[in-house]
Amino acid sequence: MGENGKTERSRILSPLERISEILFGLIMALTFTGALSAATAGHEEVRTMIFGAIGCNLAWGLVDGVMYLLDALTERGVAVRTFERLRRTQDPAEGRGIIAEALPSVVASLMSPAELDSLRQKIVRMPTPSRPRLRLHDYLGALAVMLIVFLSTFPLVIPFLVVGETLRAMRLSNLVALVMLAILGHRLGRFAGYSPVLTALSMIGIGVSLVLITMALGG
Repeated sequence: MGENGKTERSRILSPLERISEILFGLIMALTFTGALSAATAGHEEVRTMIFGAIGCNLAWGLVDGVMYLLDALTERGVAVRTFERLRRTQDPAEGRGIIAEALPSVVASLMSPAELDSLRQKIVRMPTPSRPRLRLHDYLGALAVMLIVFLSTFPLVIPFLVVGETLRAMRLSNLVALVMLAILGHRLGRFAGYSPVLTALSMIGIGVSLVLITMALGG
């Protein structure tokens, strides 16, 4: 029983985690660029929007990185607690239940009571796991999360830095956002086994809807 999937795998972040973090940063940036009025925005308003988007995603990247570390530590704590519960119980049925809870539901449904008992006995004979602690891999994952959220801001704000006309910059920024949403949806569809095209279109719809809701709520 591994302590944490994040420390066992070779990749720092899974494809789903990378897609989710990019989408999060993209939507946060869209709430700033989408709130800008092309008719009334001047250079000062555009500059405020750019700094606001960058600062917001930097702050949320830090928050997301800290939450990544807390999640890693909590997951290891749950694994140690599961081990201790297995050590304490003398009831084979309760032990099988504990094992089934710790396993993915699909895997648990395929295992017979005898297989669960065998796995329980192997786990109980294992050395007592060390106290949950963070490792280098976790800090690298948190850094990757922060960088992804932060860097996902720039594709949307770069048009405002290189295009002088606000309306053209907004249209170009929105086009970049739609393309990024489509790419994220396509990759997510391939990763999850869904239709990449339908997932790309759905991601565009979901992304735009979330931005509109966020803006309506004052985000």
